[in-house]
Amino acid sequence: MKKIGFIPLRKGSKGIPNKNKRKMVGRPLFTWVLGEAIFSELDEVYVYTDDESIIEFITKEYSWTDKVKALLRSEESASDSASTEFAMLEFCESINYDFDIFCLLQATSPFTKRGDINTCLAKIGSEYDSALTVVNTHRFLWNENGTPINYNPHKRPRRQDFEGLLVENGAVYVIGKDALKKNENRLGDNVAIVKMSEESLMEIDTEPDWIAIESLLIERQKREKESKKITHIVLDVDGVFTDGTITYTKEGEHTKSFDMRDGMGLEILRQFNVEVMVMTSEDSQLVAKRMQKLKIEHIFLGVKDKYTLLSKILLDKRIYLSNIAYVGDDVNDLTNICSVGWSLVPNNATSIVKQHADVVLSENSGAGAIREACQFIMNYNKRF
Repeated sequence: MKKIGFIPLRKGSKGIPNKNKRKMVGRPLFTWVLGEAIFSELDEVYVYTDDESIIEFITKEYSWTDKVKALLRSEESASDSASTEFAMLEFCESINYDFDIFCLLQATSPFTKRGDINTCLAKIGSEYDSALTVVNTHRFLWNENGTPINYNPHKRPRRQDFEGLLVENGAVYVIGKDALKKNENRLGDNVAIVKMSEESLMEIDTEPDWIAIESLLIERQKREKESKKITHIVLDVDGVFTDGTITYTKEGEHTKSFDMRDGMGLEILRQFNVEVMVMTSEDSQLVAKRMQKLKIEHIFLGVKDKYTLLSKILLDKRIYLSNIAYVGDDVNDLTNICSVGWSLVPNNATSIVKQHADVVLSENSGAGAIREACQFIMNYNKRF
């Protein structure tokens, strides 16, 4: 059976401008869901948007997989008055309903994990024609006229004795093709429920919502961290190998300064069977030449969604985040810094990454920070 994912995005956002593209823990908001969809059991994932810059981003950023496709939606389906169902049906007709199972994913639900998607997909079959994600919330509800809805206030139950209510969190909806055609709706007649964490009930409508959800995501990533033997080190370039400054001439980028001690540290580290990888958002030929000089084979240039690419590399190499040491310096490194086994940052890194890194090095970028990180890894690995 062909299972497709569908992520609708609109340019307009009244509460938070450019919400879908704004960086949440250093990544565009929509990439949190898209990344999980890529590694789920979905066969294809479509991003349906009226924002051509997002289409360009997806085309460039996810060239390493043929699973992701970005399509331009009509102005009518992207209007304030258009429903999600309108966009769904417009899209389905455009691809002639070429699927068996349809999965609607909301980009504003960054807590969605691949396991949530897979569990919903698995529900579709002889018993259920659709599924959705919910949260079991232990809240006491009231009507505006002052009457309780779901409990007796004179016999207030303890939380552990209260079943609570199941509330849609708007994250994942899955439906079979026949039910979708019949109902023209995201849900069919026999609906299965899949529970997600209570934090996933939060919506991103205001700046305080954004701040709260970003903090929760950071803590979730850090909570899931494990520390094992370090087998790979992944390094950013500008602000890690270099001091972050670039000299330009009228022809373009001219020079970057690298510290020779850092190169020696990496050479020594490789002798202890730690593989070195470089991942940078800049697409620089100067960087490519320097890494070639250092005999670093695994160089990834022009990467904007570093976490998703790192996840792909880990799957290919059959290693884990806990085996990774990561050295970065700015917000676009933040998700990786919060997720890997050990994260290290130069002493002159930005305050946000220093706040969440495992180790703040005593040396500055471009002035021995990498050499210090290499020594830390060698000392740490001795226990294994």
